[in-house]
Parts: sequence; structure tokens; C-alpha cells
Amino acid sequence: MIHELQLAEDLAEYEEFINAEDFANHKLSHYIADVQRVYCADKRPWVIGYSGGKDSSAVMTLVYMALLGLEPKDRHKPVFVVSSDTLVETPVVVNHIKDSLRAIEKGAKRDQLPITCHKVVPKDDQTFWSSLLGKGYPAPTRSFRWCTERMKIDPVSDFIKSKVSQFDEVIVVLGSRSQESASRAQVIAKHKIDGSRLARHTTLANAFIFTPIDTWAVDDVWKILRLCNLETKETPYGTKNVWRDVYDLEWENPWGGKNLILWNLYKDSSGQGECPMVIDETTPSCGNSRFGCWTCTVVTKDRAMESLIQNGEEWMAPLLEFRNKLSMTT
Repeated sequence: MIHELQLAEDLAEYEEFINAEDFANHKLSHYIADVQRVYCADKRPWVIGYSGGKDSSAVMTLVYMALLGLEPKDRHKPVFVVSSDTLVETPVVVNHIKDSLRAIEKGAKRDQLPITCHKVVPKDDQTFWSSLLGKGYPAPTRSFRWCTERMKIDPVSDFIKSKVSQFDEVIVVLGSRSQESASRAQVIAKHKIDGSRLARHTTLANAFIFTPIDTWAVDDVWKILRLCNLETKETPYGTKNVWRDVYDLEWENPWGGKNLILWNLYKDSSGQGECPMVIDETTPSCGNSRFGCWTCTVVTKDRAMESLIQNGEEWMAPLLEFRNKLSMTT
């Protein structure tokens, strides 16, 4: 009974939120309905690319809420949440993603949603260390970025191919936003199918791309993730939206759990973005992001790890020192 009351309170909060906030000139209910239409339009299963960052978390929340709003009989096809672990991800991010996937799958089972979570890793002979130490590859550089294809693209592509083999066609759901990556937006627009919300995958046959938050700004993303902590204040730089770190005021994800940990990974990040789910070679380097590899030598300085250490993760200092020495070898 207590659980049912809690769900009712959560749903009431969602409804109040849906009716009060605008996202990219629309109410949230507009985007939920959009997701529901695309989901119900055919029998092609979904593969959600989940990196653990803010954009993929926003998409995961949107899809979860959309499925919750459907009748059980209409939740007719599986949704596979796939997360790529290069095995050299920043340790604090590894823990965040692991906890998030566990919570999503637990919530989906409770709410009887057709969602399952899957982690993919590079093949043994394609990992960072087997390539660097075993095969003698140099540390990655901008002109020889051998790591991305082996450690990110191939494991995700293999997963998508396995689902294509099983279901003939799949729809890959990504948290790509035009404001976050203009090059990525151009690639998706180039492969857009006329009269459809979908685009063709750039390299994989029978795979299609759906980007439900492509028009959202960064504030829209944090609205759906943090709700209660958005305040509009006058600052020396004009009117700005300011987020407060008050955990008790956070609203919960629809599957449970709050996003203050995610926010803490981004705050004071000096404009750093995130490493998106990589599905082809059009995705830029993740070296400056909070959600990249701690061994990344594609960038000159790892500002993300430096910032994490300054914000209390001092135990990572030896990793940064090792990474800097590795970078000097290039």
C-alpha cells in the first residue's frame, strides 16, 4: 500500500511538472507523446545508447516516462539499454553508470516495463592495454585515434548487429542534441528519412536513429533531471538559471534514485561536455569530458580529471600523473 501511495505521489508530481514547464518551446507532454508515437508505430525494438551523462540520462527518463504512460498491452516491444565500458573509464563514472543501470533495470521490473540493461566491452585483443602494451601501439593522438573504433564503436555496433540479426531491424535511440554537437546534428540531418522522425544509421544496415531531445537546450536537460533546484537569478552577467545542491529537494527519477551525483560530476566543469554514446566515427574526441577515458591522450590536458581531483577525488592524482607521462610519449 505504501508503495502504491508513493507511485501515486510521484505520478502527481510528474503531472504537475508536465503542465508547468516548457522544453524547447513545448510542454514535456509533447515529447512524451512523440516518443509514444514512434514506439507504437511498428514492431522494431529499441536500443538506447546510455553513456551515463546528462543527455543520455534525459533520454532514458523521457523514454521511461513514455512507457509508463502506455497501457501494458501497448508496451509490445523490447527496449535494450546498452552502455559501452572501454575498461579505462574514469572510475567515479564507472560506479555511477553501474549504479544507474542497476536502478533502471530494478525499476523496470517493478513497473513491468520491457526494459533490460546491457554493458558491452572491447574484445580482449582490442582493449587499451592489449593494444598499447601487447601490440606496441603509440598512445592515441588526434591524427591516430585508434582507440575509438576498437573500444567504443565496435562493441556497440556488434550489439546492434546482434539485435538486427534477431529482429531484422532496430531503432537506436540517442541523446544527441543539435546545440551540443553541430557536426553530429548535420550527420543525422543528412540521413534523415523524409516524413519521419527517424534517420538511417550512417554505417549499419537495417538500423535507424531516433533523437527525441535533438532540439533541447542544456537547461531543458537539467529540468527533467533536477526539477526543483532550478532558480532564475539576476547575476552580473544577466538573468541566469542557477542550480542549488539541495538533495532533499531533488525529485526522483521515475525508476527511483536522484541525480545530485550526476550534477556533481558536471558542476565546476569549465564548460566540459560529455562523451556521448559513440556509434560511428563522426563523434568527436571525449578527452575533455567528464565521461571519457582516464587514459585519454588525444587532448593536451585532461581538464576533467584535474577538476575531479580539485573537487575532492584526490585519490585519482596518481592516475593523472600516469596519464600525463603517457601523453608525453606522443
